[in-house]
Amino acid sequence: MKHFRWTLCVLLIGWTSAFAQVDYKIVTASERGTYIQIGRDLAKWVGQPAKINLEALPSNGSAENVQRLRFEPGVKLALVQSDVYQAFVDQAAAGNVTAGKLISPLRVMLPLYDEEIYFVTRADSPLTYIHELKDKKINVGPVGSGTALSATTLYRLMFSTPLPESNASYLSNEDALRKLIDDKTLDVVVIVAGQPAKLFSDMAPEARQYIKLLRRDDKAPETERAESTYFPATIRSKSYPSWMAEDVPTLSVRAFLVTYNYDTQATQNNLKRFAESLCANFDNLQSQGHPKWQEVQLKTPPLGKGWKYYAPVEKTLQSCVAQRGRPAQAAAPVPATKTCNQQEKVLGLCRM
Repeated sequence: MKHFRWTLCVLLIGWTSAFAQVDYKIVTASERGTYIQIGRDLAKWVGQPAKINLEALPSNGSAENVQRLRFEPGVKLALVQSDVYQAFVDQAAAGNVTAGKLISPLRVMLPLYDEEIYFVTRADSPLTYIHELKDKKINVGPVGSGTALSATTLYRLMFSTPLPESNASYLSNEDALRKLIDDKTLDVVVIVAGQPAKLFSDMAPEARQYIKLLRRDDKAPETERAESTYFPATIRSKSYPSWMAEDVPTLSVRAFLVTYNYDTQATQNNLKRFAESLCANFDNLQSQGHPKWQEVQLKTPPLGKGWKYYAPVEKTLQSCVAQRGRPAQAAAPVPATKTCNQQEKVLGLCRM
């Protein structure tokens, strides 16, 4: 009888822990950006039904997120731009040991959507097109942010040379926009955010008197070089009707939901449960969450060289796709980005 009671107790403890609420964190980006809204959507529509208390944390962006996912207790998920992930992979392949230790155990859960790149200048600026950035004073975003990586990579691709440090600043979006308008010591502020982004949605109609967006020119050879890594996109006036009068063609980068290659059974089970909840509540995300969810598909297309899916989640999502009757569609692998010293800086590798 004593043995029976002990066995029953163990089973009850196991049953209770299997359904207990767990506390996880997801690192996103700026409080006024799109990533944090995506993180909060995942917490509400996916985490809660799965009994996962998911806290969406702000950050400086993708490069910082990679490091926090690796080392910060409780962080189990991260939102990461494709060019940032690829840059770490490239640095590792080039022999950077720190980059290899950071990126090799990370795994993709799900490709998400394209994030638009905003090139903001003053309304009275003589600049019109993105390919006119050469030799201009540019704010690329904080060190450790995905924006900084995107901006410096784009510059290098377009002009075949790194952005001179004397022309680069690493301010937050808000501080950079103030500097652009007030003391005019900047020519362009680069911001990466999925539309509609709160930073721009909050702008009053008077904003058009002070700022404008540079446009993509498909005929420019610089644009062709940029599109070896980035993608054509359009910032729609209906996303910001208070101050935008017309659509603006631009470039974009893709966002990914990323995790660690966890091998403990409990964490694997929790993340599989999270994936099951993502599948079950995907329609809610698309109808109730940020508009960018409408661009997301529950598919696991082939990834770029050096990228891997998290196997337990991949199997769960593939099963979900099969049940929904929507066959997976292959996507082109993300092209590799050439590494450079400036890239190491914005990834935060040179500080280790």
